[in-house]
Amino acid sequence: MSRFTETKAAIKTTEFFAMIGVIAAILVAAASIGASEGHPDRFTGSQAWLYVSIVAVGYMISRGLAKSGSREPYTEDRR
Repeated sequence: MSRFTETKAAIKTTEFFAMIGVIAAILVAAASIGASEGHPDRFTGSQAWLYVSIVAVGYMISRGLAKSGSREPYTEDRR
């Protein structure tokens, strides 16, 4: 009897590491772009967290689409 999981683990995917990189870049950019003399802050913390949320939702949708209809062999480690 052959058993399958839906997909490989999320930590093993390129999308996971891309999401982590993009989130880090967004937060670093928000921290480093600040108000200067005569100019308001153009990239506020609330905007940064909105973008982080959008990236996270995009990742969740990506994983959902990846899981639909794809399978990976399931190997259970019995000792």
